[in-house]
Amino acid sequence: MGLLDGKVAIITGAGGGLGEAYARLFAREGASVIVNDLGGPRDGSGADKSMAQKVVDAIQAEGGKAAANGSDISTMAGGQSVFDDAIKHFGRADILVNNAGILLDGTFAKMSEENWDRVMKVHLKGTFCVTMPAFKWMKDNGGGVIVNTSSTSGLLGNFGQSNYGAAKGGIWGLSNVLAIEGRKYNIRLWTLAPGALTRMTADLPRYIENPAAVMGPDEIAPALLYMVSSLSGEQTGKVLGVSGPRGVREMKMLEMKGWKPGGPWKAQDIVSHAREIFFDEQDKLAARRF
Repeated sequence: MGLLDGKVAIITGAGGGLGEAYARLFAREGASVIVNDLGGPRDGSGADKSMAQKVVDAIQAEGGKAAANGSDISTMAGGQSVFDDAIKHFGRADILVNNAGILLDGTFAKMSEENWDRVMKVHLKGTFCVTMPAFKWMKDNGGGVIVNTSSTSGLLGNFGQSNYGAAKGGIWGLSNVLAIEGRKYNIRLWTLAPGALTRMTADLPRYIENPAAVMGPDEIAPALLYMVSSLSGEQTGKVLGVSGPRGVREMKMLEMKGWKPGGPWKAQDIVSHAREIFFDEQDKLAARRF
């Protein structure tokens, strides 16, 4: 018995890297998988459905069930197409993993409007476009699990990734809202912040400088399986960071106890009450240990 027997999973950007690792693991655990990938280089240009088909062929060669979809998930028609293929081929949509993405890095001062818009369209709008039909189906059919892919670039920031970080931060915000709205329909939401060596990240300095501390896609995939299976119970609205060298850990926003003014107050009062308002280094260390 597999952890996902009888389930149908949609995975975007699954023609290679992380998405392929997720698709192949899910299939081994009994899921029928829609493998979506537009194909082409990591900047989002071009299209080649053969990338998705190769993953499907590999899954089927191992005795699994899968179907390929080459739609552009950054459009409403493309998102609907991915969902429609799940219903057409397998009759359900129990799991959605929004994984597709592109990279067009550059410092903010050199960022072009075109590169800003393209990254936002694929990451943030793409998550919206694919989630909309799946969420509605889950709402009317007993629930499901959705995993949205964020990044430490969006949660913590990273030099040269203003467009990517903004998109990934937006995905985290969307996940928080969907976790609230989906709760009464038994739709569970997870956010994943992965760090893996793939063609998307192969030339990033931190991976080149310390390859031994980098996790591969197959080392990230078990976290996804945990999220979408019964192993995670009824948990929802949580963020898992999975990357080397820190491994698997929950990430969350923290809030200080704060200071509440008793009446009219001045900006200078913040200085007087800084210890109640701001985290100091000891607080940060305690939060990290937690």
